[in-house]
Amino acid sequence: MTTSLQKPQDKRLSDVSKGEEVTLSTVRVGLELTSRLTSLGLTPGVQLQVLQNYGRGPIIINVRGTHVALGRGEADRILVEPSGGA
Repeated sequence: MTTSLQKPQDKRLSDVSKGEEVTLSTVRVGLELTSRLTSLGLTPGVQLQVLQNYGRGPIIINVRGTHVALGRGEADRILVEPSGGA
């Protein structure tokens, strides 16, 4: 899941506002965290909706119908792009 290619429209998940829907583009993490994120359903191309992002503390997202809480450090390493419907 790690790649150095970043599209101009990509931004960090931690920068996405509450209610915004995005598509996961790239995950820039090591193997251990990649395995954890994959088991949570966070794979490239999946649609996400940010349910909570106060600018600090955990970020809560809806992915594949499940609410997932991510630490700010994890969210900083997940790159997303605007969803097609946005």
